[in-house]
Amino acid sequence: MSTFEKIPAVLLLEDGTVFHGKAAGKIGTTTGEICFNTGMTGYQEIFTDPSYYRQIMVTTNAHIGNYGISDEEVESGSVKIAGLVCKNFTSNYSRKMADESIQEYYLNENVVAICDVDTRQLVRHIRDKGAMNGIISSETLDLDELKKKLSEVPSMAGLELSSEVSTREPYFYGNPEATHRVAVLDLGVKKNILRNFDERDVYCKVFPAKTTFEEMEQWNPQGYFISNGPGDPGAMPYGVDTVKKIVAAEKPMFGICLGHQMLAQANGISTYKMKNGHRGLNHPVKNIIKNHCEVTSQNHGFAVNPDEVKASDKVEITHINLNDGTIEGIRVKGKNAFSVQYHPESSPGPHDSRYLFDDFIAMLK
Repeated sequence: MSTFEKIPAVLLLEDGTVFHGKAAGKIGTTTGEICFNTGMTGYQEIFTDPSYYRQIMVTTNAHIGNYGISDEEVESGSVKIAGLVCKNFTSNYSRKMADESIQEYYLNENVVAICDVDTRQLVRHIRDKGAMNGIISSETLDLDELKKKLSEVPSMAGLELSSEVSTREPYFYGNPEATHRVAVLDLGVKKNILRNFDERDVYCKVFPAKTTFEEMEQWNPQGYFISNGPGDPGAMPYGVDTVKKIVAAEKPMFGICLGHQMLAQANGISTYKMKNGHRGLNHPVKNIIKNHCEVTSQNHGFAVNPDEVKASDKVEITHINLNDGTIEGIRVKGKNAFSVQYHPESSPGPHDSRYLFDDFIAMLK
């Protein structure tokens, strides 16, 4: 177990609001768009989810680190959040299966964090004011200096980030003798998505974000998967072009999160930046085709334009969010192409939506 000396740290938001706390993880300074996740568990999966790249995570659960860090519970090869804000950063953990403490993990991964913050007050502030950039520092408490650094941080709107977190080279996942072959366009794919395919007798070849349809088609896959990922979907014409070609070629296609936004854009439907986004393990979604509800795991700060979806003659709505009516799923009329805004692989989170993988496998057959 590692203990550490808690020195003062500060969180400064773009609107000038200041929160004081104590340093955790690496001593340093970090910047990013601040957002919050309402999940009661699964902090390690959240840290390593590529969709959180360049974002400072506020956890609403009071205890972070209490069950330690396990090498098995990662969604990518490294921590992807830009920094962490929490109430209790617990270096002493209770789980025998854990490999190390969160403090050791953050030091190894060079992650800057701040703890002992009133996260309830912070989340209420972000919820009211909307998403904005922030800066955490444990190396300087000079607010004027931090304001200057923060003013240089670009807004998430307009940022293309998938190519920064995507694999550099294609790789394979699963059993080469599997019944099905699926090409995965890696815009920031989570490992548990690939595990779900492997469990369903699917062999995946994972391609870098900017791979063309023609290049992927050379592998002769039976279908295509477009992954989740970070950044503004409106800044990714290369992804939209690839999806357009997949749909035009009448290949089975399944998209999750950013993949959902790519499918919408490929059919002339725009996306927009949400005030706060959806991030948690407890978002109610209604499948309006099957007339049932599912509790879903979500992580996105952009959404598809509901008025344009409703007016479209190319796609139909399959899922809606019961909290705010946002579009959670679509399918292309007359084609084997569908997508959802949430995370059916759900790690962490409920397993209500795993049937979507089975629906896609049925298309491959």
